[in-house]
Amino acid sequence: MYDFDKTLATHDMQEFGLIPALGYTPSEFWALTEDFCIKNDCDRILGFMYVILEEAKKKNIKITREFLEKQGKVIKYYDGLSNWFSRINEYAKSKGLIAEHYLITSGNKEIVMGSQISKEFKNIFGCEYIYDPKTDEAVWPKTMINYTQKTQYIFRISKGVSKIVDDNKVNEHVSHRRIDYRNMIYLGDGLTDVPCMILVKNNGGNSIAVYKKGQKEKVYNLLNDGRVNYICKADYTLNSELDKVTKLIIDSLAINAALDYKIEKDKN
Repeated sequence: MYDFDKTLATHDMQEFGLIPALGYTPSEFWALTEDFCIKNDCDRILGFMYVILEEAKKKNIKITREFLEKQGKVIKYYDGLSNWFSRINEYAKSKGLIAEHYLITSGNKEIVMGSQISKEFKNIFGCEYIYDPKTDEAVWPKTMINYTQKTQYIFRISKGVSKIVDDNKVNEHVSHRRIDYRNMIYLGDGLTDVPCMILVKNNGGNSIAVYKKGQKEKVYNLLNDGRVNYICKADYTLNSELDKVTKLIIDSLAINAALDYKIEKDKN
């Protein structure tokens, strides 16, 4: 399971195409959003979704699904990400496991859907608009995911509940989970990922905080405070530290699965 901004992409997804299209630099746009949120005591995620629509109106830009997806084609990723997913899939398969990749982002789902890596994910959870059926223009937030709401999608993934409207199924007690927490790996880059990191780590899974080259100090406290299992540079190339750590975790999952099989076989 992955965060997106600064975890897979080198910057916030809106900064590559969307914000320049609105006529702002990233610092100008985020300052405008912050000012709006402070004045209105508004959730920052809802705030940026609103500001996008308002600024687009001023520039006579139609925020359609097609327009947003087009912004996903210019996103830049960390080294090695283009073949990371296929490599991890093959490695897991070699150990008798099946790897599934999920994205949980507070960014725009539509932008991710237009990106070159969207096909790699079994499911993508992100902020999304409702569109006018006549004009295809965004009119209202359909889904909003802030840093604490991200955790509900870990519950959804664990129980195999993908439809947003199926709230009751998320909270129902189940005797068997589709994916056990200890079989999960969560990758994020900072404080907004902390609730997910702690949830996965404290339930037997593994959380990895990634950092840009030369910025290790930004995630060191996450390790020192026991919020993550590992910290690695955001380098997805073959034989990088992140590559090696992820494969070691997969090795441990394969061993646990073999031991569990032994226990069940003996019981039967």
